[in-house]
Amino acid sequence: MKLDRKEILKALETITIAGEGKNMVESGAVKNVLIFGDEVTVDLMIATPAMHIKKRAEDDIKKLIHEQFSPDAIVKVNIKVEAKENPNEIKGKSIPGISNIIAVASGKGGVGKSTTTANLAVTLAKMGFKVGVLDADIYGPSMPIMFDVENEKPISIEVNGKSKMKPIESYEIKLLSIGFFTSPSQAVIWRGPMASKALNQMIFDADWGELDFMLIDLPPGTGDIHLSIMQSLPITGAVVVSTPQAVALADAKKGVSMFLSEAINVPVLGIIENMAYFTPEELPNNKYYIFGKEGAKNLAEDLQVPFLGEVPLVQSIREAGDYGRPAALQTASPLEKIYEEIARNVVQEVVNRNENLAPTEAIKITTMAGCSAVKK
Repeated sequence: MKLDRKEILKALETITIAGEGKNMVESGAVKNVLIFGDEVTVDLMIATPAMHIKKRAEDDIKKLIHEQFSPDAIVKVNIKVEAKENPNEIKGKSIPGISNIIAVASGKGGVGKSTTTANLAVTLAKMGFKVGVLDADIYGPSMPIMFDVENEKPISIEVNGKSKMKPIESYEIKLLSIGFFTSPSQAVIWRGPMASKALNQMIFDADWGELDFMLIDLPPGTGDIHLSIMQSLPITGAVVVSTPQAVALADAKKGVSMFLSEAINVPVLGIIENMAYFTPEELPNNKYYIFGKEGAKNLAEDLQVPFLGEVPLVQSIREAGDYGRPAALQTASPLEKIYEEIARNVVQEVVNRNENLAPTEAIKITTMAGCSAVKK
């Protein structure tokens, strides 16, 4: 039988994709059928990413065309997966009153990402900005300790007839963290949907008010929470924190790659090098590069993203975090100046980003599966 588009579409009405009930034409799964000589291309959009369902649909289409039309036809099946709406997913929308949302990330744990977030937040507040911090590290929240509010509990207030959470305030920073809702010794054992629902509530069911900057302290790595956040909010830009050592840099590179990928497309404001060097108190003119020298700075140059500054390995930074008073609050100290320089660089990169790039949109993740041509 001659290859005819209308006849092929009619024949495809006999095929049903598993889990969708209606045939693939009636359900709208078939987006296009193209014929070029003896080559047939069928574009499908299905709701299930399961490999066996995609493979079954591909095989059924090829079998139908080869048996009913031409055994020599070259059949290409392009399958795009668009997941159905999940009620537990965070919905993509902006938060009124928040001007800039900055994601603070790290490729691996232990590099000082949360400490950097806390000190960046208080420095921005000292510079006169209105700042909020969302502790999105669901499984290891640390902001309540770093801001000395671990025993606080957010209260419910009424805003425009709706019940909202009131963020905890410390050092003029508005804070929300899953740590406010669990005991310090309680492990958070949640699957992805539960974590997303908790984040959804802290983001959209809270009265954040007017903020110049919301800093989001992300968990280490490039996982489910990161995607949930970026599907939920239009992130202005990302800051990546790393130590200079090779292992940390390898993971930091992956973090930058995630934000810059075509599917995510979040501008990277720059890289901060933490624990850059160690200077003993008794030898103030000496610098010891314990984890390597200028590794993050070199990475920033290699990736062509801004280098925002370096923070030394100083005992008082750790102590300040443990005592709940971020080190950047120490007036007239070298650390105050270091964090102030980094904060100014971050603000400048935000200004540059907002002047030169279009507003970021909350991402919509889809999966593409290109099925190769098979000639029978």
